[in-house]
Amino acid sequence: MIVPSGLSSIFGWISIACWIVVYSPQIYENYALQSGQGLSVAFVLIWLFGDFCNLIGALFAGLLPTIIILDCYYVLCDVTLFCQIYYYRWKHSRPVENGENEPLLGEEEQDKPTPLRAKTLTMRYTAAVIFVCLVGTTAWWISGEGEQKGTPGHTISRGNFWKSQIFGWLSCMSFIGARIPQIIKNFKTRCKGLSPALFFFAICGNAAFGASILSKRMDRDYIILNASWLTGSLLVVTLDIAVLCQFGVYCARAE
Repeated sequence: MIVPSGLSSIFGWISIACWIVVYSPQIYENYALQSGQGLSVAFVLIWLFGDFCNLIGALFAGLLPTIIILDCYYVLCDVTLFCQIYYYRWKHSRPVENGENEPLLGEEEQDKPTPLRAKTLTMRYTAAVIFVCLVGTTAWWISGEGEQKGTPGHTISRGNFWKSQIFGWLSCMSFIGARIPQIIKNFKTRCKGLSPALFFFAICGNAAFGASILSKRMDRDYIILNASWLTGSLLVVTLDIAVLCQFGVYCARAE
């Protein structure tokens, strides 16, 4: 039988598996389209600030070196997305042979959407969920079947506790606020140039992360300690579902 700490560890590893791959679909989407037009610059910048605050909070909380490395990886991926946006803007702003400028997304691409069938999308994302669950569970088993140290809730000094809480709440507010400009932009772009997998894996990662916290302990002090992470996960999941609903609406209209 898996004890609560083991179950918490499994959810934690599943969350990590989701967050490792969450950026890849959008980075590839930008590369394939040679454009970062689908992303809101404010979305990326605020998300970058949130990941940076998360990194600082993790340092003050004394989390495991692997968690610190992952936070550094997230910051690097945010910077990559930001660089893609402005690199492709610069690239398409250069004059071409006919003396005109190429648009960020060709008019033909905008006028001829190729939405995937709902059945195909369902199969793909179901397979993705199974994959990250298998990877997360395997990582938990390899790591020592639930031995988990340095997670939110272990003993830290009072000074570092308040510092980690401040940066945790800053990170929480940033992740929530980042979605707003992207949702607004989607009304204008109809989600073109945006990968739904980015938000799908973000939903899975946040849901698994919240489950990893709640499955470990439910006492009042522990919940208060992790309130910023829980609040951020819940609200970000809600906003990411709203983004996926936008995808569904625009795909249905295109069909």
